[in-house]
Amino acid sequence: MAPIVDIHTHMYPPEYIDLLSTRTDLPLVRTFPSSPDPRLILLESELPSLQRALADPSAPLPGRSLTKHFTSLPAKLSFMARHGITTSVVSLANPWLDFLSPEDAGPVAKRINESFEAMCVAHPGKLFFFGALPLINTPGTESAQDQTQQTILTAITHLTTLPHCRGIILGTSGLGAGLDDPRMLPIFTSLAAAQLPVFLHPHYGLPTSVFGPRADDYGHVLPLALGFPMETTVAVARMFLAGVFDAVDGLRMILAHSGGTLPFLAGRIESCVVHDAGLAAAAAKAAGKGDGEGERVRKRRTLWEVLRQQIYLDAVVYSDVGLKAAADATGAGAERLMFGTDHPFFPPVGEKADGADDEEWESVQWNVDAVIRAFGEGSKEAELVLGVNAATVLRLDV
Repeated sequence: MAPIVDIHTHMYPPEYIDLLSTRTDLPLVRTFPSSPDPRLILLESELPSLQRALADPSAPLPGRSLTKHFTSLPAKLSFMARHGITTSVVSLANPWLDFLSPEDAGPVAKRINESFEAMCVAHPGKLFFFGALPLINTPGTESAQDQTQQTILTAITHLTTLPHCRGIILGTSGLGAGLDDPRMLPIFTSLAAAQLPVFLHPHYGLPTSVFGPRADDYGHVLPLALGFPMETTVAVARMFLAGVFDAVDGLRMILAHSGGTLPFLAGRIESCVVHDAGLAAAAAKAAGKGDGEGERVRKRRTLWEVLRQQIYLDAVVYSDVGLKAAADATGAGAERLMFGTDHPFFPPVGEKADGADDEEWESVQWNVDAVIRAFGEGSKEAELVLGVNAATVLRLDV
């Protein structure tokens, strides 16, 4: 049988939970007498409910319940066995490390990455990982920012010494100013040279205000279903407009959630680029210089070309309609798509909500069914998406 490889699957190692449990500022982890599991409080909008829960034990609990599926390696392996997953490429989930001080970020990243490496060593062929980088926003002097950048470059070098690291997971904020920030270019260049692909994952979503005054009535549907994919779309579009992909043509990215809305909106983005008077004037000015910048502008690739040359998409989209659009956008059909589960998010629902080891997760089956409907059960294309692509691109010994 062809392998089934899950490239979108998260864990919070014990070191990370311990760190968040000691914090007094967001993000933080708290325990409550009424809950068997600790809770992760990530967003400012969750602070009022945190204060109510601390004052009143009967109040609804804030944040996200960190069940064993978030923290336990045996639970991860049991989940894999239950769903026929050959190999998982695990990664830390948001908020990653951007809340740390410059002094702490590097050592914490090293401990977490080494913790993931130890898990992989204990289960050869079953586990690989995307490393975490000490990406923090360092305001202040240029020397302080240079030191932060050097810390990150050192972390990348360390990741190349860990045999089971197959890339890095990255949020959309970068060093605090987005992925089109010029300070990110040396980091992208270093990752490309080390042949470490970037798994790009939404970070905090869109501002709550965009969802309107009744947003609380709709639970987490709008932030998760719309906010996360749009965050990815905006981040990659900014990188494209800033010329990041042209500047670092060895950079390879895997976009979470099938690239957000990029497969659907790439044509519209291109049209807007062509018709934007400001961009056209800047391009004409650069071209008139006759220097390297002018040459770069004249040779600007389209977003379609970037999608087909430097970008892969995961298959966490839950429908064959979205998956077909993702396949079309990459220009290579099934060859640039990789299966994922987003475990441990979207657990079993209803009476099965405790996520027992022997329960099937409907969300996983929806993604499998989407691949089968899009490409045909047992087809070569389905095998590519379900595991062969990831095994090839990420050099997995499965």
